[in-house]
Order: sequence, then structure tokens, then C-alpha cells
Amino acid sequence: MTVKFNVPEMSCGHCTAAIEKAIMEADSSASVACDLDSRSVTVESGLQADAVAKLLLDAGYEAEAA
Repeated sequence: MTVKFNVPEMSCGHCTAAIEKAIMEADSSASVACDLDSRSVTVESGLQADAVAKLLLDAGYEAEAA
């Protein structure tokens, strides 16, 4: 499943690293693409969208599916 999220508070490389780490810890086979310009994250994973959104929130980033 591929899901794109808007992550308004994502603003730097540290943010993207924290987001990637949080998702990869839950699903090591996930593909995570962060785009700082659009402040979006595209995730291809076996996890459901709500589970990924919770991981982002737990990492400190509010996100909504785009």
C-alpha cells in the first residue's frame, strides 16, 4: 500500500531522518520518501495508513493523508 501524508512540521534533514527511522523500525521493508519542499512523505508499506500516521505522531509529527 502506498500512502502520501502532508507533514506541515517537517522542515529539515533531522525531521526526515526521524520520520524514516520511525517507519523503518515498524516495517523494515517499507519505502519512505520525504519531500521537504512540499512537506510530504510517501510511504510504501504493508502497514495500514492509520498505523503509519500513528508512527508519525509518535515521532512528533502530525500528519494527514493527502
